[in-house]
Amino acid sequence: MTEDHAPQDTPRNVDQSSDQIFVIVGGGLAGARAAETLRSEGFTGRVIIVAAEKTVPYIRPPLSKGYLQGHDDRDSLDVHPAPWYATQGIEIVLGMPASALSLAHKTLTLGEGTVLHYDKLLLATGAAPRHFDEPSTHLTGVHHLRSADSSTLLRAALRPGGRRIVIIGSGWIGLEVAATARGYGNTVTVIGHGAVPLGHAIGDEVGAVFAELHRDNGVNLLMNTTVHAIVGGEHGVTGVRLGDETLVPADVVVVAIGAAPNVQLARAAGLPIHREIPHGPISGITVDAGFRTTDADVYAVGDAASVFHPVLGTQLHVEHWANAENAGPAAARSMLGQAVAYDAIPYFYTDQFDLSMEYSGYPSLAAGATVVFRGNRTAREFVAFWLRENRVVAGMNVNVWDVNETVQQLIGTRVVVDPARLADLSVPLEELFEARGATQRVTD
Repeated sequence: MTEDHAPQDTPRNVDQSSDQIFVIVGGGLAGARAAETLRSEGFTGRVIIVAAEKTVPYIRPPLSKGYLQGHDDRDSLDVHPAPWYATQGIEIVLGMPASALSLAHKTLTLGEGTVLHYDKLLLATGAAPRHFDEPSTHLTGVHHLRSADSSTLLRAALRPGGRRIVIIGSGWIGLEVAATARGYGNTVTVIGHGAVPLGHAIGDEVGAVFAELHRDNGVNLLMNTTVHAIVGGEHGVTGVRLGDETLVPADVVVVAIGAAPNVQLARAAGLPIHREIPHGPISGITVDAGFRTTDADVYAVGDAASVFHPVLGTQLHVEHWANAENAGPAAARSMLGQAVAYDAIPYFYTDQFDLSMEYSGYPSLAAGATVVFRGNRTAREFVAFWLRENRVVAGMNVNVWDVNETVQQLIGTRVVVDPARLADLSVPLEELFEARGATQRVTD
């Protein structure tokens, strides 16, 4: 469902003369890759990145992984060192969020009143962490993880060890923080709505693997549990009160209940916003497979966008790193008038304790699908496949390497597979689509 009309669906040729101005709103990975691609594709006009944070674009996954663990330094997060942008003729406005967009006048107003004219505009405004709608979320000791600064603060809170850490939310960020907090020697409690962690993302059967992993490593999981309030006073947070009025003591509380796409600028300008269900949560700025909005000169990409996926035939909102890495360049090419139909298979990864995994596929199709395990689930060395009509719609390799490309091929070819052969380690995965793919691929 959208709040307005469908986006444009045909490319428009672009004048690449040097007096053209392309503005990118957002200082994340998608925006940086888009700017980089504009130059590599030969665009000679002005390229301006408008970033709300006071730092050059950086990569976010390490914020809950290597950087939070202290393994990665701050400079390693940057997409490019600061001097690189000047060498490419890319202008960056730092610490200056955009406050207004006029489609009629093709102008972008910044927070301090500066007005930028654009010929093409890319909205790469990202997402913001969801907060509890109560004042206590601003208590000292309550953390929301999204920026490099917030990760730095959280790392400082976790590093001393010996503290009581309560994490509200049992999704990917919550579990990654839990693993890191335990690594620093803290007592950790994770509170989740579902029966198992990650149930909404990968289903209860595979989510149970992560539940066992965390319990084996000393994490206290409180599942099927609601949070009533975060408790504290003038000296900071002291605990989390559950729906049954139980108080869980805490020195640090991490709120990890998801993120919401930053669509405020687009919506105020009258651009369509997508919701998967009426009155449901916003899933992003509505764009077609070429990242085009209903306005001929405005595009959207990354965490802020809901992109029409030509394989699924529906809008798809993907928040993971690989989407920003791959979609940013594709959006840039679309801005230049090249024909783009973005159909990448979503991909993400995680590292928790001694478990590392990669996931490829379509979560919307995987929900409720049949799960087939290949390998040793008890030892946490396996590949899980989600099947619909005996076609692989998603796959997750856990502590098994050099198979992700093959998993993506199984998904992309949509070949019919035999679940028993899929689970059989003696049958090479490549054989499943090479031998059967020629006759059983779906062509619709």
